[in-house]
Amino acid sequence: MQVQRPNVMTRSAFLRTLGAGFAGSAALAAAGCGSSNVHRGGSGWKQYSGMTLNFISENTGPSSAIAANLKPFTELTGINVNISQLVLTSVEQKVALDLSAHSGQYQVIYADPYNIMAPLSHGFADLTPFLHDKTLPPLPKGVGDFVPTQLLAAGRFGDKLLALPYDCPTIIWCYRKDLFQKHRAAMQRDLGFDPTPSIKTTWNQYLQIAKWFNANQNDVPYGTGHQAKQFTSLNDDFANVLWAYGGDYFHNGKHIGMYGSTDPGPCTLDQPPAIRAAEFYKELIDVAHPGSVSWDWNDLAEAFGDGLVAMCPCWHEDAAGWFAPGGLGDKVGFSPLPTGPVRSANHYGGTGIAINKYISKDEQRAAWLFLVWATSPQTQEAGLFSKVGGGTPTRQWVYKMPKVQRATKPPSDAPNMIPYDAVKLAWEPQNIGLRPKVPYWNQCDAVIFTELSKMLAGNKSPADAMRAAKRGVDAAVKGKSSGV
Repeated sequence: MQVQRPNVMTRSAFLRTLGAGFAGSAALAAAGCGSSNVHRGGSGWKQYSGMTLNFISENTGPSSAIAANLKPFTELTGINVNISQLVLTSVEQKVALDLSAHSGQYQVIYADPYNIMAPLSHGFADLTPFLHDKTLPPLPKGVGDFVPTQLLAAGRFGDKLLALPYDCPTIIWCYRKDLFQKHRAAMQRDLGFDPTPSIKTTWNQYLQIAKWFNANQNDVPYGTGHQAKQFTSLNDDFANVLWAYGGDYFHNGKHIGMYGSTDPGPCTLDQPPAIRAAEFYKELIDVAHPGSVSWDWNDLAEAFGDGLVAMCPCWHEDAAGWFAPGGLGDKVGFSPLPTGPVRSANHYGGTGIAINKYISKDEQRAAWLFLVWATSPQTQEAGLFSKVGGGTPTRQWVYKMPKVQRATKPPSDAPNMIPYDAVKLAWEPQNIGLRPKVPYWNQCDAVIFTELSKMLAGNKSPADAMRAAKRGVDAAVKGKSSGV
């Protein structure tokens, strides 16, 4: 029987959607097709000299790198920038208060697509007019240089471009390459398939590999580990399996993940694909390291780095820690996540930076200068190699730079680049996993990870947990917020 693929877009369909959504991607790209090097300066950069901008951001690598090296922007523009870095929940609260009061305290905002942009979308300026404004410096390489899936997921809400992609953490399959090489022949003999991780590996094979490690070796205590604490990390982890099995949170989930919606319709977690995904996920966690149910993403990355598990689905930027001096180094390998009955799905967690709508026009234009500079290929390259931070680039042009290409192989001056071959595949339209970009995602998320936790504890069956999650999500949607 042929498996239906209701939420999977082909690459050609995705690109058609991308072009239609922005009234022609070529036109927008042309609107910002100037020189790739903003650091050379030129017309328009000094028009707001003497102004001060406040940028509020989550504690992230790109923001740490920029905060440590703001001098080039100040010399280029004459604009001073104050950067506040906080945990995401604090950023959410401060931005909500600022936008609700129209106070304009923060001109530049780290606009998490799910927790900030979607619920507060009316508080952000549409960036499209800035792209076409010839009195402002052009966006280097245009919007077409951003990774296409990231431009939609992190930048778009409805018919407006509200942010430029700024960071792009993605969950992929991280594994002990040395142990897979050591035990490959024995695993292949016992399991009947090549265990080498790849996008062609199935989730059921992943489970069998985990069980094999549990029973047949003494190099690590357990085969797999997960970020299954009763927290957002649990839903992040489960989502990869949910999408792989053809399930989703709402009908037309891929479209809602790219464009957002204030009215997504009924939750679909009670549908057979979602229930089958929950059943498999429960079986997977039952054989995982017992600490998994108390681990968030940081705990999981540390556990993998400490040699407690042979493999795990983990955020790719944790590679920086594993390749630090004294870490696992080239013992680590990377692959897109396994394929389920429908597809491989790799959870994208990226964010864009946006402009506060409730500030003066001059402040908005000055803020646009900062967005152009902060997301430029040169600034992203500098951040990637920064000693204090730096994230994986969102610009395709950066990956063509010889220095960046060299960094994809260890030893590397930018270890976030080592998983690039895997995340590049993960960002393809058919492989990326996108949460629903809806205004009430925080409430929905809490409902779902609470029910998943009850399931993992054995207090509810997978079917009952999914049906309860569906009821809770539907209730959250009915009490939806309309934004600022």
